[in-house]
Amino acid sequence: MTSRRSSTPFSRTLLAATMGACLTTACGVVPGGSGGSGDTITVMTFAPIDTKATNMPGMPGMAKAYESWANANGGINGRKLRVLTCNEKNTPTGAADCARKAIAEKAVAVVGSYSQHGRAFMAPLEAEGIPFIGGYGVSAEEFQSTLSYPVNGGQPVLLAGAGHQLGKACAQVSLVRPDTLAGDTMPVLLNAGLKANRMAEASDIRAAEDSADLTPQAREALNGSAAPAAGAPAGAPSGAPAAKDTKEKDPKDGKDPKDNKQCVTAVLGERTETFFDAFRRIDGQHRNPQISSVLGSVSQALVDRTGGKESPFEGAYLTSWYPVSTDPLWAPMRKVISEQAFGDDSVDPDDSGAQTTWIAYTVLNEVVKRFEDDEEITARKVARALNQSESVATGGLTPDLSWRYQDMRAVAGFPRLVNGRVTFQIVQSGRLVAQPGEQSQDMTPTLEGAPRST
Repeated sequence: MTSRRSSTPFSRTLLAATMGACLTTACGVVPGGSGGSGDTITVMTFAPIDTKATNMPGMPGMAKAYESWANANGGINGRKLRVLTCNEKNTPTGAADCARKAIAEKAVAVVGSYSQHGRAFMAPLEAEGIPFIGGYGVSAEEFQSTLSYPVNGGQPVLLAGAGHQLGKACAQVSLVRPDTLAGDTMPVLLNAGLKANRMAEASDIRAAEDSADLTPQAREALNGSAAPAAGAPAGAPSGAPAAKDTKEKDPKDGKDPKDNKQCVTAVLGERTETFFDAFRRIDGQHRNPQISSVLGSVSQALVDRTGGKESPFEGAYLTSWYPVSTDPLWAPMRKVISEQAFGDDSVDPDDSGAQTTWIAYTVLNEVVKRFEDDEEITARKVARALNQSESVATGGLTPDLSWRYQDMRAVAGFPRLVNGRVTFQIVQSGRLVAQPGEQSQDMTPTLEGAPRST
């Protein structure tokens, strides 16, 4: 009281001005403040938008739709949700800028985001103790940082799953992938799945990430390399003695259905369509090799845009982390999109980016509900809750998720991988559907036996 009575007129003026600014900008309700039930929880979602490579506008779009839905229903545990979005620009600088913006705005978490530049964004977030919840899984750091909480197995399980899927159908496989640090891990992961099916390693074909002409790569993939002898062990050179083949033969001609079957898988993000367009144009002999990819590089929207039932992707094999988009488990997400994002074409319920963001915000919601009503919520407290809490349910879209020390798996280079589930899909009559005869599978044991890929 003494200090207040002795304040100068200037101090009173400054105090009044500051309080007025708080009333108009809500500076008194940022997370890390009083923490009462009326507080606002600030988080960020970032992704590349309008770049020459992979774009994920559906992720920030889904985040804003979730924000509107949550606040229309009383917020999260009585707290208003404030979602910041940021264009990551597909560059290290852009990723770092988004992380710094999250810090400046006192975000308690970065949720459901996409970036292949893990080193650029994780270091600033780690310095401030900000958890990274449910990234897309395209950077190695998402499976290494102790402040990262992945909801899926990222590229590792998709590639291992693709190897498993193709290993049952192909005699030889070509992989077309970006010539980037993230792309360098892909052959090792795909080969882990192939090896589990006693297949030789895939041909590794690199492509510039922003290339507009992928004809050379398409020609190389179509020509392939000399197929290994039937039944040759994984990694054996062409012409190696064949191992005993115990697989069932086709009763019609006594041959293994996959004998001499050539398969091409491309994992190029938005450039995947460019690649397969070039691939079709140079296939003058109409050899029709089996094509495949992963969700994120091929989507339902891409199949629709390229002809639906007449799409060149008809019959393509795909791997995903989640149930097919028509599964009733996605009904809550679809309802939120229809109510809150009906005018936003970027938010597609079939998009794996939007789906990942939905699951990431589901995790955030469940974790925040575990705080007391009047408890202060900070980034470090959210991280502590994620590290110590019992598993979090995601409505059946993933296994229940937990990131405690005992939940970590022995996957070289990816110790934070806690969900190795992959689903197998195929484009059939213009729709992505579950591949007949294939159940979802945990690829963690396959990855545990793979060599270190980072």
